[in-house]
Amino acid sequence: MAASAGTPGTPRVLRAMNDRAALDLLLAHGPLSRTRIGKLTGLSKPTASQLLARLEAAGLVLATGTSEGRPGPSAQLYEVNPGAAHAAGLDVTPERVLAAVADITGRTVGTYELPTPGRRPSQPVVRQVTDALDGAVKAAGLARDDVRRLVIGTPGAFDPNTGRLRYASHLPGWHSPALLDELAAALPMPVEYENDVNLVAIAEQRLGAARGHEDFVLLWNEGGLGAALVLGGRLHRGWTGGAGEVGFLPVPGAPLVRQVTRANSGGYQELAGSQAIPKLARELGIQDLPTGPYTKVAATVVERAAAVDAGPYRRLLEMYATGLATGLASLVSVLDPELVVLSGASLTAGGEPLRALVQAELEELAASRPRLVVGDVHEHPVLRGALESALAATRDEVFDTSR
Repeated sequence: MAASAGTPGTPRVLRAMNDRAALDLLLAHGPLSRTRIGKLTGLSKPTASQLLARLEAAGLVLATGTSEGRPGPSAQLYEVNPGAAHAAGLDVTPERVLAAVADITGRTVGTYELPTPGRRPSQPVVRQVTDALDGAVKAAGLARDDVRRLVIGTPGAFDPNTGRLRYASHLPGWHSPALLDELAAALPMPVEYENDVNLVAIAEQRLGAARGHEDFVLLWNEGGLGAALVLGGRLHRGWTGGAGEVGFLPVPGAPLVRQVTRANSGGYQELAGSQAIPKLARELGIQDLPTGPYTKVAATVVERAAAVDAGPYRRLLEMYATGLATGLASLVSVLDPELVVLSGASLTAGGEPLRALVQAELEELAASRPRLVVGDVHEHPVLRGALESALAATRDEVFDTSR
């Protein structure tokens, strides 16, 4: 958007504002002509031409073909230079470290998965992180120094007061008080750490079901049951980073769990977490349960239950929906969000049938009436959120032409 005459600041700052507006438009719309950029920003043709020449000289945009199929002469099109910068993300679970590198347009250009089975890691965490990152960097045809920023997503959260990982006792090797310093020494780029469910919320807010929403809760159910809280457009992390660790929430219908951090579980987790679904199926007499990790078993059972209208599978879906709504009722009563996004394999597998049941139950259990939706980001949502977070900071740095 063109700066008005009354906007304070130097000509350099005003040019930088227009440059950033044009770059954001190119990211959002793809290749655009000079005329189209001028119309969308309110800049004159000469000013738009100067802007594009400046961004092209800085290596931030590329001329890419011409417009065709329209009346009149063809026009030169411009796009953001994908190679202007790269960012990386890591999704860490007890079983593996999944890494990806994206160019500045958001396109994933390299991925790598490092298995980490067992309760005792076979290699130090710093080695796991660097090996996973290097694998993705190599797949992208880049070097480690080409990555401008890295965001690492883990269960739990690093306490900003102590630097230690909390709420994730099931993640072996990540609890050393020196870990963050060791990672900083081993990696050449700025590194940020974020809770995995918070990253899913970032992905949904920028790319999925929560676009345009400033106040929402994302409920995640896969390896664990957790939530992300977005209030006034910003993630709410809490004093120790533990906001949203709702698996520990005491709820009716489940035994009162004490010493929850030692148990790494709580009432809501026991009532409606993924591990509760196979147990519920057996209690209802369902015999043909699949085999495999409980997260995959739970998702398969919920998917089957969502496909039928009667019998024990239907009863399972109803009981699961009641359990989910029981914990959600506490959340929405305190936060009064506009929207609740259901994400994670044990929720998305239920699709619209499960969403509708949870919505109906929640309307009976809570005075607040948020709209429930199923998440749209299905492929590695934690990793996608890590990339989106890393890209946002990278773009702010690279697209700042006022320096």
